[in-house]
Order: sequence, then C-alpha cells, then structure tokens
Amino acid sequence: MIERFSPTATLLVMHIDTITSPELAWQQEALCAQTGADFFFPEPGSSVREAKRICGMCPIQAACLDYALSNDERFGVWGGLSEKERLELRRTSR
Repeated sequence: MIERFSPTATLLVMHIDTITSPELAWQQEALCAQTGADFFFPEPGSSVREAKRICGMCPIQAACLDYALSNDERFGVWGGLSEKERLELRRTSR
C-alpha cells in the first residue's frame, strides 16, 4: 500500500500488487525474510554470528550466495558469507 498526498492535501491510499520475478522467487522462502534485516546488515564492526547461524539453517542458502556473487552484492551477509568472505571467494575463484 502506498500513501501519498493529493494536490488538495487529502490523503489518498493506493493498493499496488507486487510482482515477484521468477529468478527472485527464492527470496520468499528465505529465513532472513522472516527475521528482519538487522542481523544481515549490521553496523560496521558488529558481529555477523547470528546472521550466519540463521543462514546455516536456511534451505535456500546456496541460491542466496549464488545471487550475491552473480550480482556483486557488496554489503551484508548473503548465503552465509560476509562481505569480506564473498570478496575473498571472488578473488580465489578467478
């Protein structure tokens, strides 16, 4: 639902259906989608231990990591790996 103000300053509410593309449908099954982004995008210097624990239980961990590597995700924990770990994986796989 999107709320916006009309030119006459009255509040209008519009309902918009979201469409999930087939290549991103896996995200709906991800455990991170059920827990919130705080664990997966922590403040610099914070622990990623809890995010990695959740990723370790996630049935689509491999798809998540593949997505992060394919799309050069540079922030957060994806597929159980931190930014630094994904960078190292990219370097060693070249």
